[in-house]
Amino acid sequence: MRVMVFVPGDESSEAGKMPSEELIAKMMKFNEELVKAGVMLAGDGLTPTSKARRVRFSGSQRTVRDGPFAESKEIIAGYWIWQVRSIDEAVEWLKRAPFDGGVEVTIRPVFDPEDFGKELTPELRAKEESLRAEVARQRKP
Repeated sequence: MRVMVFVPGDESSEAGKMPSEELIAKMMKFNEELVKAGVMLAGDGLTPTSKARRVRFSGSQRTVRDGPFAESKEIIAGYWIWQVRSIDEAVEWLKRAPFDGGVEVTIRPVFDPEDFGKELTPELRAKEESLRAEVARQRKP
């Protein structure tokens, strides 16, 4: 199963303050363990919401707002995508992450095509597989 791990932001990350060299080194060590174990599929830090945009959909109307988004209660500062056997395995990996200070990190399973049931018709499934193959092809150097 794939899971997405959401790393929350705080006032420092929203101000664009980079983590200390020590924390970056600890995070790199943790990421290295994830990669060596075949768990980590992707992961990145995100810029502050001051560099973000939001698009609101209302019928056919699209409204674009520039950040920052101070009203956001749960700002995401980074993420991982992991391949694990279960959500419990993801929790065990996350317990090893170099966080402190009361950080609360969320893990959410990613839908697989099988999760969509009969609504994902054979034609739609074929299209989805074609799109995934195209994305993989585009990413190859």
